Amino acid sequence: QVQLVESGGGLVQAGGSLRLSCAASGGTFSSYDMGWFRQAPGKEREFVAAISWSGGSSTYYADPVKGRFTISRDNAKKTLYLQMNSLKPEDTAVYYCAVHYYSGSYYSPTKYSYWGQGTQVTVSS
Repeated sequence: QVQLVESGGGLVQAGGSLRLSCAASGGTFSSYDMGWFRQAPGKEREFVAAISWSGGSSTYYADPVKGRFTISRDNAKKTLYLQMNSLKPEDTAVYYCAVHYYSGSYYSPTKYSYWGQGTQVTVSS
């Protein structure tokens, strides 16, 4: 059983930056591919970024965040990160981390399990 706790959200002006963290306990964090998703009010949960268990260049991004967001991980600290730069009002959402538990696309939330509780990111214009 894996428990995930996100932190680092908050209110920021457009053009600003935030760094989200996702702390894991239980399970074997270093063996899991991981992902970030977000959900805005009235919208479906959408893929943001994913990273393989080994990290490095095995990263994947949704088109709206490419070039602005960076996913990374520290397996020794059992922590996943999402560095968000040049934030826009449309990035406002609750951000979730999750384990890519089932084989298949990184982009589908149905391939993930062990979701965190989420952290709110609000970007003002």
